[in-house]
Amino acid sequence: MTLGRDPGLPVAAAQTLRWAGRGRAAGELLLAAPLANTGHLVGWIRAAITSARLAAPAASAVLLVAPAMGPEADAELFRIARLVRQYTPVRWVEVALSGGDPGVDEGVERCRLLGAEEVLLVPASFVPVPARPGTRTAGPLLGRASLTTLIHRRATEAEHRWSAHRDDGLSMPAPHRHTHDRRQKETHTHVG
Repeated sequence: MTLGRDPGLPVAAAQTLRWAGRGRAAGELLLAAPLANTGHLVGWIRAAITSARLAAPAASAVLLVAPAMGPEADAELFRIARLVRQYTPVRWVEVALSGGDPGVDEGVERCRLLGAEEVLLVPASFVPVPARPGTRTAGPLLGRASLTTLIHRRATEAEHRWSAHRDDGLSMPAPHRHTHDRRQKETHTHVG
């Protein structure tokens, strides 16, 4: 299940399922579409902020929290934060990475140094946000019923794709990926 931060995950899942499907009948394993994309994630984050009913949005900061995943996926979270900021009436939207840099405590401190009177921690993944003193924490992006419905919808779409088109979702084209690795020049590769 991906929320769009890791564009390589569907390709890796397809490769894994192709390997696991060796010797199985065609259509026995199906790969569903990603659970959501970054547009969905931005919308769900905005809804979480609205539901939190900040006392003074113009003097508040939102700290998006997600597990560290690597430079490219982590950079995508900063892009998501910018989109959330553009379409939300809060003064600051910052990013913290659980198990990464900047960490959650550093993110909270940064929000305070910027002048935030209130800091709301919002998950940008399915991992619960750790509570921190002097902050508020938004609940999960999706409730259990919504998440169950979404998973069921993706599974149903995969089954329909198989029955209508004999497409198991495992023959996915490789995504175009830009890599900005310090050890090498910028490279443009196709992963497959």
